[in-house]
Amino acid sequence: MMAQAQQDDKLNLAPKKFNMWIFIFTSFMFFAALTSGFIVYSGGTGHGINAKMPSAFMYSTAAILLSSVTMYLASAAAKGLQFAKQRMYLWLTIALAVVFFAIQVYAWYVLVTQMGIYFSNPNASQSFIYVFTGMHLVHILAGIALLGNTLWRSYRNTPQVKNLFNMQLSSIFWHFVDIIWIYLYVFLLLNQY
Repeated sequence: MMAQAQQDDKLNLAPKKFNMWIFIFTSFMFFAALTSGFIVYSGGTGHGINAKMPSAFMYSTAAILLSSVTMYLASAAAKGLQFAKQRMYLWLTIALAVVFFAIQVYAWYVLVTQMGIYFSNPNASQSFIYVFTGMHLVHILAGIALLGNTLWRSYRNTPQVKNLFNMQLSSIFWHFVDIIWIYLYVFLLLNQY
């Protein structure tokens, strides 16, 4: 009876996992379209960013990379039935996500106050910095909500099949958000001058 219930849970969860992959694919295409738009604009007008990226972006990159490590450790702990460790690593991942978010907002502050780069700008290449990072921060907020939901469910002692499923969805999304930031950061570095 228990095996049948677990099998039913797996079958009911499969469409949700498929939806996550569809969302990730569309998000990837969205960021690819944004970077393509930047390339077309900057190539056609001869306008580059003409500014060095704030060093805060480097620190936020370190925070998000570390959060991927803690997310991996949370997943491993969940698979090993170490629920206290799972929760601890999820809390660390959420904390690092908040740190990433705060550093990104600080980078915007640096762009405005120290570099004079505003969102509304005659050089739209510089405006793209805000578009790239802003859209990524929207995904970070979604990731924080997903991580928070997974953490909350872990405290509710959900069945292990669902616990692992929640961890898997959170991991897929969080590692995707990490990879997208690396892509955007490298793209910005390559196009800063």
